[in-house]
Amino acid sequence: MSVLSALRELNHEQRHTVLASFLGWTLDAFDYFLYTFVIVGIAREFHADRTEVTLGVFLTLAARPVGALLFGRLADRFGRRPVLMIDVLLFSLFELATAFSTSLTMLLALRFLFGVAMGGEWGIGASLAMESIPPKSRGLVSGLLQSGYPCGFFLGALANWLLIDHVGWRGLFVVGTLPALLVLYIRRKVPESPAWEASQAAHGRRSLGEAMRGHWKLAIYLMCLMAAFNMFSHGSQDMYHTFEEVNLHLPTGSGSAFLLVALLNLGALAGGIFFGGWSEKIGRRRAMIVAALLAIPVIPLWTYGGSLLLLGLGAFLIQVMVQGAWGVVPTHLNELSPDAVRGTLPGFAYQMGNLIAAGTATAQSWLAAQGAGLPLVMSLWIAAVAILLALLVWLGPEARGVRFGS
Repeated sequence: MSVLSALRELNHEQRHTVLASFLGWTLDAFDYFLYTFVIVGIAREFHADRTEVTLGVFLTLAARPVGALLFGRLADRFGRRPVLMIDVLLFSLFELATAFSTSLTMLLALRFLFGVAMGGEWGIGASLAMESIPPKSRGLVSGLLQSGYPCGFFLGALANWLLIDHVGWRGLFVVGTLPALLVLYIRRKVPESPAWEASQAAHGRRSLGEAMRGHWKLAIYLMCLMAAFNMFSHGSQDMYHTFEEVNLHLPTGSGSAFLLVALLNLGALAGGIFFGGWSEKIGRRRAMIVAALLAIPVIPLWTYGGSLLLLGLGAFLIQVMVQGAWGVVPTHLNELSPDAVRGTLPGFAYQMGNLIAAGTATAQSWLAAQGAGLPLVMSLWIAAVAILLALLVWLGPEARGVRFGS
């Protein structure tokens, strides 16, 4: 099933819902990755070590479970649509405030608050989309939604390339307030989740303890699974721009640096859609395992390509596999989650995994500083995590095609 044929099978309201969820995750990632592009510039302005500045990445990731739990519970009680609008407004506001930081401490505090707001968006947007479309469309739409993340990464790289020399790192964070406009679209075009409305009509509002009865082991498993997933993606992305500057000697605003990031994100877009759609045929677990293990033979090209052409090919292929595995995640987590906590559990498990993996960039930076070098550290990290991820997926359950709201 192609992307266009899958979208043609959706009705008018379902298409708006998928588009809004896709744009939400795109703009969320756009705001997040702007920070990773300006680590070196922030360190220079505040006369700090790069490793200290990477704490902003750690704090953003560490705060996201708080937001996932807070906004997820609100979405389970009051609906996906209104809570998603509030959430988008908040992370746009904190992005703007970052531009006016007067010290590294203030900047790090604002990145924590940004992380709280960012933590709510993925779970609510994914549940809203998955609950609104036919079961047979979930795999491909899941890959499409998750592809919003590399699209956001690409837009961030594009903004950095075009604007950094003109507006500086502070100006980039001002540009990062654009997601607030998404609220107007959601308010006008996106209806509430029919599965949420059906569940509310049948059962009413339930406490978290009541809704999660019998599902705690599943929640723990999903958190461990998402920790591996986040170490996989952040291990391949967060320090990549620093790798370009420090090891490849490509200036932050150069066309070559942008080209590599563009190829990386094109690979992520293709991988997410392909493996997401393929999971409808071979199953969620098989698709994720294949994608994860195929990342290993690509690693030498990715970090030791030796030329811009080979490095670009490596960047493209590594993200086909990394985001290919990720492309199955939105539908996999939502299908495994009970109706009463679908706004909370997928997002909270994802963001708790982020918390466990939040030190990825700092750990890679520290290990590289001990003498191993960033290329070797990134290579070994991805190989080890790919094996761990494949094992965790193989050991877990699957609920492909389960009905929501019944």
